[in-house]
Amino acid sequence: MLFRERLTVPILWWLIAGLLSLSVLIAVGAYLGAIWGVGTSVATLLAAAAIFGSASIMISVDENEIHVGRATIEHAYIAACQALSAEETRRRAGVEADARAHMVLRPYIKTAVEITLDDLDDPVPYWLVSTRHPRRLAAALQDAASSTLTE
Repeated sequence: MLFRERLTVPILWWLIAGLLSLSVLIAVGAYLGAIWGVGTSVATLLAAAAIFGSASIMISVDENEIHVGRATIEHAYIAACQALSAEETRRRAGVEADARAHMVLRPYIKTAVEITLDDLDDPVPYWLVSTRHPRRLAAALQDAASSTLTE
C-alpha cells in the first residue's frame, strides 16, 4: 500500500450533531417526558452517525491501481496527476470544471488531486479527488506509475 486515507467528516460536525441531539432531548423530554426525550435524542444521534458514516470514503493507492471509494483506475490509464491548493481546487471544481470529469469532492476538505486520464475509450478527461494530503497522494501515484513503466 503506497497511500491510504479515509475522508471523514470533521469533529465540528459531530459536535453539531451532539448539540442537535441535546436540543431534541430537552425539547421532546420537556413535552413528552424523559423516556421519549432520551429515545428521540439517541435516534437523532444514530441518524447523524449513519449519514456521516455513509459520507466517508476511502482512498488507497497500491502497485496496480488507485481506489477512490468503489471506483478504480489502473495506473496504466493515468497520464498525469497534480496536487492542487485550496484555491486551485475551488477553481477546478467550479468555473474551470469539465462537465465530463469524475469528481469525488467533500465540502469540508479544501485541497484535491487532479488525475488526468489517458484512455481513448473513456470520455472522462480527469478525476478530481478531495484529499487532506494532496502532495502525498500525487507522489504515491507518480511512484506507482514509474514502477508500472519499469515492469
